[in-house]
Parts: sequence; structure tokens; C-alpha cells
Amino acid sequence: MKAAPETVVGLDIGTTKISVVVAEPDPEVGLRIVGFGTHPSHGLRKGVVVNIEATIRSIKKAVEGAEITADRQLNRVVAGIAGGHIQSFNSHGVIPLRNREVGPADIRRVLDAARAVAIPMDREVVYIIPQEYIIDDQDGIREPLGMSGVRFEARVHIVTGAVTSAQNIVKCCNRAGLDVADIVLEPLASAEAVLIDDERELGVALVDMGGGTTDIVVISEGAVRHTSVLALGGNHVTNDIAVGLRTPAGEAEKIKRRYGCALTSLVGKDETLEVPTVGGRRPRVLGRRILAEIVEPRVEELFSLVRQDIEAAGMEELVASGVVLTGGGALLTGAADMAERVFGGLPVRVGRPGGIEALPDALLDPSFATGVGLVLHAVRHRGDLPGDLDDRDGGLFTRVAQRMKAWFKDFF
Repeated sequence: MKAAPETVVGLDIGTTKISVVVAEPDPEVGLRIVGFGTHPSHGLRKGVVVNIEATIRSIKKAVEGAEITADRQLNRVVAGIAGGHIQSFNSHGVIPLRNREVGPADIRRVLDAARAVAIPMDREVVYIIPQEYIIDDQDGIREPLGMSGVRFEARVHIVTGAVTSAQNIVKCCNRAGLDVADIVLEPLASAEAVLIDDERELGVALVDMGGGTTDIVVISEGAVRHTSVLALGGNHVTNDIAVGLRTPAGEAEKIKRRYGCALTSLVGKDETLEVPTVGGRRPRVLGRRILAEIVEPRVEELFSLVRQDIEAAGMEELVASGVVLTGGGALLTGAADMAERVFGGLPVRVGRPGGIEALPDALLDPSFATGVGLVLHAVRHRGDLPGDLDDRDGGLFTRVAQRMKAWFKDFF
């Protein structure tokens, strides 16, 4: 196998599956997918590593599949992070300019001022996302470099995570033979892959429906306004099916994917399905409506929690273009219809990965939105300014690799 230093690798460590997407720059199309691999995920619960050895094995299997399809050795990845430990908030920083132009150092200073907030010792700032800059009461500035003024302000969105959870992700990757170039919040990666510019400007809520968590990001006027992670996902629907139909969890997952429906009204009265039973008993034939009656309340609860989260953050007025569903849960029949009902008639669509020409058919699935988004995020938000900050694009600002090394020195 050949090693390509310009190769970009996205590693989505999900509760249900591990996905690896391999891309490389192409002068004609910008970015080209050269390989991908997946493997069922073992060792994670609600997006957090609970069994390191099992997680390492799953990562290795997914990477091996990607190396075969890409015909190259992979050793450096951009990893996604999620889980209920992720917390975020908006902050504000101010510094004096004294009638001179804004330079890169001033941007760093104002961002440092914005992040000067008290957080618990067991948490770490993952990164800071500028929403807008303000110079002498002139707001809405996205590119402050070279502008003059007396007072320089920044409104930012700060994402924090549990130190130990981030350490465990890096540790699993390292023991699988991979270096972690960066860690990206998974809903932001998914947003890179599925949202269009008009939605970002008008205002949109992205809901990434994973197996163990549901990730939320609200973007308006091109800036991230709110992010959140709910510890509820597709696995809870699967568990309800397993208990309600008295069938093994593996069979319940298959039934959910093939016959599941989020709205009972969409299911015909005569539709049936065969349900395997526990203990080697003969399969039973049940009406599909019985399955829908189990699925519908859980999906309605999930979207109700998403709506409550957005309203509690005061963001309900910022999602004028509606809601975009992605992740494996978005494939559930009737999910978009249920979301429209819960969100009071807001337009809802299912978001599939895009942003890359000639994307393989297998990756056009919403469950690959995070994997594709990780490589897009890595390429679009590479540092444009000297040092560790990428202030112009509003992407990743703190290089996680350096911080991880410091954490490991402190804790190990």
C-alpha cells in the first residue's frame, strides 16, 4: 500500500457503527473520495467510550476496510466527538484597539477575552466558533482584519467537553495506530455535508439522529448559534421494539430498518411482518401497525425534546428555513412527517451528504453525513492565519492535537 501525505481521513466513532471516509485533493473537482470503510461499533454507549479494547478493535476493522478500498495506508485522522458530556454556550469578549487596524494578534486577544469564563476542572474548551465581530458598535462583521476602530468585540460560541471522554477517543485511535490531527464536534461536521448556503443564512436547525445520541446545531446568518447533544437516539427505538415484540435486539434493529414507521397513519391496515422470537420458538406474524404504535411515541418524544432544547436556548425564531434531519435515524419512514407535526409545521427535509462531486452511491446515505462532513471540515477550515487560529472561516480554532499532548502529560 502507498502512503499519501495529502490524504484526508474522517473517522466517525459512533455508537452504532464506526465509519472511515478517505479523500484527497483533486485539481478538477476539489475533493475526491478514494475509499471508505465501516464496521459495527462495540464499546461505546451514548457516544462515549465505555470499553477501550472493544472500541480499538472496531476502529481497526473499519480502518482496514478503508485501507483496502483506498489502496493506501492510513495513519492520521480527523475524529468526531459527541456524547451527553458535550456542553456549549455563547460568550462575549471586548478589547481596546486605540484607533488602529485589527491584526491577527488582536483577533486572538479578543477570542481569549471571550473564552475567559469559569468552567469546571474536569471540562476543557474543545474549540471556539466566532459568530460575529463588532467594531465601535458596528456589528455583523465577519472579516475584521484591517478594519480600524477604538473598541473591538467578539461574540462567540464555545463548545466544552469532558476531558476524560476526549482522552479516551484519542487513546483508542493511538492504540489503533492512528494519530489524531483534530477533533470535530459531530453535528458541525454533519452540517458541512448536508446544509446549503441559503439555509445557513436564513436560519436552520440540523438534527443528527444517531444510534446513541441526537445532535443539534442551529445556524443563522452563517454562524453557529447553538449546539447540543441529547443522550437519546435510535437505539432507544430498537430497545422499545425488542421489549414490545419480545424479539432479540439484533432482530429488532432489522425490523426497525425494514418495517419501522414513525406515523401509524402511514401504515396500511393489512400490512404484516414476521417477528422472530426468543428461545427458538416459531416466528409470529403481526400487523405492521402494532410496530408503528411502538415506534411513534418514542420518535415523537425525541422530536419534542429537540424542540424543547431549541426553545430553551431561545433559538426558535432563528430557524426560518426549517429543520434538516440526518443520521441513520432520518431514514425511518415517516420521520420527516412526524418532525413537521412536532415542530408546528416548519418545513423538514432529510439531509444527505453533498459538497463533493462524484460521491459514491454508498455514501449518499444520511448515516454517512458525519464521516463525509469530517473530511469537508478538515479541508475547508485549514488554518488561514499564522499560528493555531483560523479566524476568518469561523471553523476550528484550537488545534486539538497540541492540547491532547498536554492532557496526556498531565494525566498519564
